[in-house]
Amino acid sequence: MSSLSDYLLAFLIGGAICTIGQLLMSLTRLTPARILVAFVTAGAILTAIGVYEPIIKIGGAGASVPLTGFGYSLAKGAIEGAAEDGLLGAVSGGVKATAAGITAAVFLGYLCALVFTPKTKM
Repeated sequence: MSSLSDYLLAFLIGGAICTIGQLLMSLTRLTPARILVAFVTAGAILTAIGVYEPIIKIGGAGASVPLTGFGYSLAKGAIEGAAEDGLLGAVSGGVKATAAGITAAVFLGYLCALVFTPKTKM
């Protein structure tokens, strides 16, 4: 595949995932926090039943960067950990698989809190 088609597929897959999120926010009374949890859970469930892996292969970063991709990473790490170390691996495998992303989110969130002055919404 050419780079252009890779970019286009990533854009389309990522855009479709984001469109679903926007529709959920606009058409339902779901809070953003519930939508976040639903996306992570959907990514884990789709991984467990074998549906999300082909989406990742087609969409690349367009499928792995959104919240469903985080659920995919958690589930894939848990499945691999369970295969290697049993029940303890199922618990620790997801954390190992997502440790870099979690660390980056915490560090960058802390850095933003130091640089910017938060204001409450009224």
